[in-house]
Amino acid sequence: MSELKISRPEDASTAIPRVLRVSAAVSWRLLVIAASLYVLGMIIGRIYVVVIPVAIALLLAALLAPLVSWLAHRRVPQALATALVLIGGLAVVGGVFSFVINAFINGFPDLQRQVLASLDALKSWLAISPLHINEAQIGQYLEQAREWLQTNQAALTSGALSTASTFGNFLTGLVLALFTLIYFLYDGRRVWLFLVRLAPRQVRDRVDHAGIAGFTSLVGFVRATVLVAVVDALGIGLGLVLLGVPLAIPLAALVFLGGFVPIIGAVASGAVAVLIALVTKGWVVAVILVGIVLAVQQLEGNVLQPLILGRAVRIHALGVVLAISIGVVINGIVGALLAIPMVAVLNSAIRALLADEEEFLNAPSAGEPKPGDSTKPADDESDDDVVDKKADADEPDDEKKN
Repeated sequence: MSELKISRPEDASTAIPRVLRVSAAVSWRLLVIAASLYVLGMIIGRIYVVVIPVAIALLLAALLAPLVSWLAHRRVPQALATALVLIGGLAVVGGVFSFVINAFINGFPDLQRQVLASLDALKSWLAISPLHINEAQIGQYLEQAREWLQTNQAALTSGALSTASTFGNFLTGLVLALFTLIYFLYDGRRVWLFLVRLAPRQVRDRVDHAGIAGFTSLVGFVRATVLVAVVDALGIGLGLVLLGVPLAIPLAALVFLGGFVPIIGAVASGAVAVLIALVTKGWVVAVILVGIVLAVQQLEGNVLQPLILGRAVRIHALGVVLAISIGVVINGIVGALLAIPMVAVLNSAIRALLADEEEFLNAPSAGEPKPGDSTKPADDESDDDVVDKKADADEPDDEKKN
């Protein structure tokens, strides 16, 4: 009697092709991530009045925190350093923005008239140009643009502008931003380490390192943005004055404000300046002004940003444009302003999380002990004790590594 071999039932997982199994695994993970992001967006939308002041406070903290740290390292008490920097920094920032905004508002009526005159002259030139675009077609295009702006006006001015529609909401946001800024400057490190405790013990060092890397990139981004806006305004404004273009100060103020929206803001404000120069001074002056704008942009892109931000924080121009576009779609003007800082922070933080072990251990951490030094717990030392030691790392009498 011949022996019969009973075949074992084939495992279902091996019967499915590998490509299909991997695709399914990736798909359900992407669905979980998308659902999580959707829920997070819904929560942020509900507490938008709180999120925007905190985000503004974080940007101001990135601008002012290095000065607080500089004073603290020179034996100035932390509370006194915070008070000095907060009062002086807010006075300087407020004074600069007050001057710029007042200059722009005072010159806005003349600027509006010049822009309208420039558009009329441009329509006449296009009608007689080789393009042969008649006035009816131009009027149709302008009407479509006007209708689009009217239709999307609510979306473009959504977010914080709508929450600040009443004086009470505006005052609440201002007080919250100021209160949050004080604690970010005075005790930001301990606040962050409290949040680090929410992560599993085995990854707390890496999460801490990623947070430091993200905040460092935010500091660099804010510095670069302010410096780029100042250089753009001074360079293009000086060119406008030398060329004798009218409304030089309001146009320079417009360039400064546009510098806080990378690429798009600079292009838009520069185009307005060139358009006014074309109508008031002719095409020769307009071409010279285009050269000045391009030279300033080259100085910004090839010298200032790489020097301040470094390679680790640089974002591709396509990523900048896409981030700004998504920010406008989601939250209008506020979304456009906050999109690039968020991308810069996430870029550096994710790269720090994905760094290999050797790079992670050797990475500098903004004055904090390196992960792998005295932050490692001893046998009789709890992880909370380690976090407490890291919280005290900025104190003058730090304990040295054993």
